[in-house]
Amino acid sequence: MQTILSATQVFDGTRMHANAAVALSDNGRISQIYLAGSPLPSDSQVHDLGTGVLAPGLIDLQVNGGAGLMVGPDTDARQLARICAAHARLGACAILPTLITDSPDVTRQVIAAGIEAVRDQVAGFAGLHLEGPHLDIARKGAHDARFIRKMTSDDLVLLCDARQALPALMVTLAPEAVNSTQIAALAEAGVVVSLGHSACSAEQAKAAFAAGARGVTHLFNAMGGLHSRAPGLVGAALTSPCVAGIIADGVHVSRECLQVALRMKAPEALFLVTDAMAVAGTELDEFALNGRRILRRQGQLTLDDGTLAGADISLPASIAHLIALGVTPERALSMASRIPANVIGAPDRGRLEAGVYGDLVFLDRDWRIRHVWQGGVAVPI
Repeated sequence: MQTILSATQVFDGTRMHANAAVALSDNGRISQIYLAGSPLPSDSQVHDLGTGVLAPGLIDLQVNGGAGLMVGPDTDARQLARICAAHARLGACAILPTLITDSPDVTRQVIAAGIEAVRDQVAGFAGLHLEGPHLDIARKGAHDARFIRKMTSDDLVLLCDARQALPALMVTLAPEAVNSTQIAALAEAGVVVSLGHSACSAEQAKAAFAAGARGVTHLFNAMGGLHSRAPGLVGAALTSPCVAGIIADGVHVSRECLQVALRMKAPEALFLVTDAMAVAGTELDEFALNGRRILRRQGQLTLDDGTLAGADISLPASIAHLIALGVTPERALSMASRIPANVIGAPDRGRLEAGVYGDLVFLDRDWRIRHVWQGGVAVPI
């Protein structure tokens, strides 16, 4: 018997439809969308979700941890599965578990864990994001300075080989730590190269984009500010046709800067990330990062000295924050579904149409998660 989910509003990844329904097939994918007035099959099991929005499962391209775990030295496929499951309960049905700057051995281990997660068909695992270690130490943020270094030929081979074994690989790097030939090689291999943790000039950033870099990591954070004669990475990001992730928690980026980004960037070029840490999906009030204590206080995660260390927000809360600023629900939802799916080249995610993964979320009128389905199966939340 076919399962059909109906709601007062259905967002297909681009448009909102009133009183529509989504049919799930027994292979875990969407079989059909029924618009208002379309007759539903008599042999189907219809679940009327009522008032709210049924939308594609959300997608987060920057997830450092969750369920009390950080991506790091202890990571294996089972831990990746636990992190993915924790974020599914928060509405993110597909994520890129993210390794913050670490040693070469740990980087290789996490890549191996990701490859194992692919073989194990871990639900919600969409690839990996390696944030560092090829960064500018002057803009390290909470990254451990001991491990920050320039890219070598061995690093390049490792990353290019990893991309061939993973569904997606995003790498955050600083132009100061690589050369244009390395960026071009990564791009040619299919790696999503994103600029971040950098004090580079606008000219350096644009040269990196010309070489093949496609994105910017957590826009405004861990990069030089926008100045009249020194626009830096922020200026280059706002005026170039690159994509950019942004943390919409009201802490990392001010209301004014968020509005600037929303107005300057094309709608298809800006997407939401949470930069989530180990505490996501838990009640923990602190955790350890490379031996340093991270505190969870009043919606913020910081080192003892007050340095921000990731964010404490979910994608649904980020969507609500945007809508409160006047962003249309369609744009806010697409920034957490279809657009990030496009960034990593995943056409079967982030949208509701026949043949794509049966990943869906149902949000109430206050944009809170009420139901989640992953691969057509209801997820307890």
